[in-house]
Amino acid sequence: MYKYILILLSFGLLYGCSLEEEPYGFYSENNFYKTNDDAESALFYAYNTFSYNEYVRAIYYINELATESCDVKGEESFGSQEINNWDFSLFRENEQLELYYKYCYIAINRANAVIDNVSKGSLPQEFKNRVLGEAYFLRAWNYYHLVQTYGLVPLHKSTISSVTQTAAPFPASMDEIYDFIISDCLEAEKILQINKVVGRVDKVGAQSLLAKVYLSIASSKESQLEGYLDMQKDVGQMYAEAEKWSRKVLYDQNTYGLSTQLLDIYDTRKPDGPEHIFIMSMDKSGIDEGNFSSIDKMFIPYRNGVSLWFLNPDGSYTRSTNMGWGVFVTTDMFANSFANNDRRKTQLMAKRYYTKADGSSFEENDYYLTRKYIDPDFVGSKSSVRPFLIRFSEIALVFSEAAGPTSEGYYWVNEIRKRAGLNELQPGLGNKEFRDAIVKERSFELAFEGKRLHDLRRKAMLVKTDPKALASGITEEQAAFYPIPQKEVDLNPNIPKK
Repeated sequence: MYKYILILLSFGLLYGCSLEEEPYGFYSENNFYKTNDDAESALFYAYNTFSYNEYVRAIYYINELATESCDVKGEESFGSQEINNWDFSLFRENEQLELYYKYCYIAINRANAVIDNVSKGSLPQEFKNRVLGEAYFLRAWNYYHLVQTYGLVPLHKSTISSVTQTAAPFPASMDEIYDFIISDCLEAEKILQINKVVGRVDKVGAQSLLAKVYLSIASSKESQLEGYLDMQKDVGQMYAEAEKWSRKVLYDQNTYGLSTQLLDIYDTRKPDGPEHIFIMSMDKSGIDEGNFSSIDKMFIPYRNGVSLWFLNPDGSYTRSTNMGWGVFVTTDMFANSFANNDRRKTQLMAKRYYTKADGSSFEENDYYLTRKYIDPDFVGSKSSVRPFLIRFSEIALVFSEAAGPTSEGYYWVNEIRKRAGLNELQPGLGNKEFRDAIVKERSFELAFEGKRLHDLRRKAMLVKTDPKALASGITEEQAAFYPIPQKEVDLNPNIPKK
């Protein structure tokens, strides 16, 4: 597990949150970054933000509940009901949206601390490049997801070292914040090497994020999405950049690739599998919740302490947690959108579960359960289930969408479809039809992985896709972003009052 940095200064939060909160992420330049261990501990501290429940669970609460793929159990709280039902008027006070915003900025300030201090240090250059590259990536990653979630957000480019700096400046445009994200990604890509380590990012991760960023700009502006329409960037050039960087991931290395078997991707015993370009470093070795994973419980229903067993293609059975919470409920609409022979449904989703290890007794669940988050080696409430932040197949689909209906564009989507047991995508599609088909393919391939909301937003099709959004009466323009939490607006005078 990651080491923690324990020296924290005694003043308020890093970006404008309530000063009554505990101070996160501050460092003293006088006693840190003297050695490689100091710098790496600071980097691990930045990575560690990913393990906070308030951060990791928001991946699902925010990005899956607000789509057609999931509902939430009736008694679930923490603002989840409002997100699920698109109660737009309540979003500024929504607890999930407040917490995710807060922890993204905690991660950014920790990354800023690494960048500011390591850049000025005299550590060995090769080591320095690796630490800085990862920190640039982490800063870019969190700003990218803030922009996806809230649109324009305050922009901190350096470490907060006094209370007077906590009111972050507000960017003038989407161009400004995206240029900053791209600059960080390019710097990370330039100085990182390919070095696959579970829970950390390398050169391929930086290339992947660049591809995702450029695709977001291209498709969002093409869809005339609020905020993107006025960007001074050419749609065709952004697609070309997305194709360029995703091509490097697909063709310029042999460390990552498509897994041959779907279940292997989600096997907690194989976190270093070829698909995993960036995966959280969470396992059951931690003592406190947040240092171990409990994500599996959110997708598995409670059955009075009885373990659930799932049938594998080879006739064996895989055990899941016996202490599920059943938070996320797959909608019939989404489950029925899969082809009946799609292995991403027949192997990775199930209504039937078994109550004995030999399969001699079974029950039928009310809705389809995803098998992507199962740890057969769980220990009590602890598991090693991890969110899948960047997978190789996602970048293959980024390439296909960016390249359009070329032979290579068809090749990569068809490789993914063949693995799922499906026929090749219909040939001869035009650009729009092909790209729409890729986005649909992403809904199947990346189901329950926290990608769906952004796909629907960047294509300006959320309201017409999610019946809950349609019933709420919101427009596509309103659905494009969540509002910045009111608490942040009140504390930061630089945030425009809307």
